[in-house]
Amino acid sequence: MSTNKVWFITGASRGFGRDLVTQLLEQGYRVAATSRNLDELRKIANEDNFLPLTADLGTEASVAKAIADTVERFGRIDVVVNNAGYGQVGGLEELSDEESRANFDINVFGLLNVTRQALPYLRKQGSGHILNISSIAGTIGSFPAFGIYCATKFAVNGLSESLAEEVRPFGIKVTIVAPGYFRTSFLSSGSMSTPKKEIAEYQNVRETQLAHQQHYNGNQPGDPVKAAQAMIKITEVENPPLHLFLGEDALGLAEEKINRLTTEMKEWREITVSTGF
Repeated sequence: MSTNKVWFITGASRGFGRDLVTQLLEQGYRVAATSRNLDELRKIANEDNFLPLTADLGTEASVAKAIADTVERFGRIDVVVNNAGYGQVGGLEELSDEESRANFDINVFGLLNVTRQALPYLRKQGSGHILNISSIAGTIGSFPAFGIYCATKFAVNGLSESLAEEVRPFGIKVTIVAPGYFRTSFLSSGSMSTPKKEIAEYQNVRETQLAHQQHYNGNQPGDPVKAAQAMIKITEVENPPLHLFLGEDALGLAEEKINRLTTEMKEWREITVSTGF
């Protein structure tokens, strides 16, 4: 294991990001971490191996400065973790254009800004590993109330698969990290946004929303410390996975999706193949 690697992590003041920073520093890695709240980052550690940065992921100039400051401080970047994001709850009819686009701005376009600014450094050094923190909701979308959030994570999965092929010739690796339910602050009000305008008829949406806020929150089966350890581990292997599911629940849901697709493809095969000339 090479603890000389430099990690760059977004959304590091809470949740997975914070646990990952803590684990990395304990193991002797050099870490640059971004957040909108610099004071919270500074509470994590005060040592030469740690560079807390404030960054607006929606502004390329801000992202470019954070990346450049990291390279200036540590000389390189080896692992980029696109962790920043939030959950948007609400039925598709309920959520406004503004609410929907805001979720994409952080979860997708913020990730793209970081990736776009980091790649010139990774290409020049001929190595690197990009970890895009997605979700099981990027593989299976059958969650009432989470349609927009699922859409952002499906987008992350799709662009990550393309990215992996584009950067392969440069020695850069890509991993989509897809957690299930982990006991972080993700389901709290600071990390999950609810619709400004609710429609009473969508009882299934309200039931799902309330279940996540009142039942799942604080009772998630996944240990975020172990998730951080798993993410560190895959950056030290020669051939890391493109898709890394975290949690038994995530694995089960992914298998359910695969089985459902397989069944549908077999059932409708005749119509599927009848469309050629």
